[in-house]
Amino acid sequence: MSANYDVVIVGGGIAGLSLASALAGKCSVALVEAEQTLAYHTSARSARQLIPSYGPPAVQELTLRTLELIAAQDADRPEPVLSPRSFMLIGDDATVREQASGHMRPITHAEALELCPALVPDSFSAAGLDTGAFACNAPLLLEDHRRHAEANGVDIITGARVHSAQRLGSGWELGAGQEGFQAAVVVNAAGAWADELAVLSGVEKVQLQPYRRTAAIVDVEHPLPENSPMVAAADHSFYFRRDGGQVLISPSEHEPSGPEDAQPHPGDIDRLIARLNTITTLGIRGVQQTWTGLRTEAADGVPVVGFDAEAPGFFWLAGQGGYGFQTSSGIAELAAGLILAGQGDATSASAGPASRTVEALAATRWSIRR
Repeated sequence: MSANYDVVIVGGGIAGLSLASALAGKCSVALVEAEQTLAYHTSARSARQLIPSYGPPAVQELTLRTLELIAAQDADRPEPVLSPRSFMLIGDDATVREQASGHMRPITHAEALELCPALVPDSFSAAGLDTGAFACNAPLLLEDHRRHAEANGVDIITGARVHSAQRLGSGWELGAGQEGFQAAVVVNAAGAWADELAVLSGVEKVQLQPYRRTAAIVDVEHPLPENSPMVAAADHSFYFRRDGGQVLISPSEHEPSGPEDAQPHPGDIDRLIARLNTITTLGIRGVQQTWTGLRTEAADGVPVVGFDAEAPGFFWLAGQGGYGFQTSSGIAELAAGLILAGQGDATSASAGPASRTVEALAATRWSIRR
């Protein structure tokens, strides 16, 4: 016998958990996750940095709203989710000028070296700085969403991969693991598996593509100062940041992948270490941990948020790309407003607190049109 809910969310990463938290207490909600633990895939493999100057305009607006919402909640937390950490872009003049946007300002070569003394001076000629960026305690944010959701009646079921989904009457019936669910709304927050869930549900795909992104925690001879910014190459060839006495590094690859439990490719981190040891004085001497996550994107790079135009009650919450954490609270606020209003029209949520994010995305997609 199937359990009945107003909303069933498929996917227990930051997207699904933040929406469950936003809907908690306002309607009946179940969240189902295929893995035995929440946030197993991409959400557990984040760079943990929220950058207002990163991404297309709609993403930047969602980032600002997310920062506002998390900062307001931090006021009541014993330990904050956010802590200041600037973001610095380096490269040649033309590439930095092309990539710098929004909340980033140009800085001099000397200022960049003062902020990050580990950089070899002749390894770059231009830099930009976003001082509105923040480090994000991702595990704490995920746990807060889970705790709030469950305290307000959300049922969270792990180890429950969706194996069947069909439209029945005015709602949906799902089979996940050993459980059955009926709901008026199914939310597709399945990350790299979002198009697969659509096909299983008889819904047309929106052509989402997962891309690999590898990172590692490395030991260094010369640790970065505590107030060092996160540093990224304007040509998207690497980034690094302080991680306590160690350093997090990434080759920033953007390699297409299928939906999978992605693992590092042999040699990717070794090649990056060799490069960083020539353009910095970090003195990388050992690798403590490596991982690879999948950043799932639509063709235009904008998150896919809204009801499907041809499948009533099927709601897309996917395609966050590399902006999952930094847009999570803004998108959850937005999606909750649309779901509770019961329609995908942008005007339905514009009177609420998410009006700024509604304006930012209204020109892109609400109900998912074919």
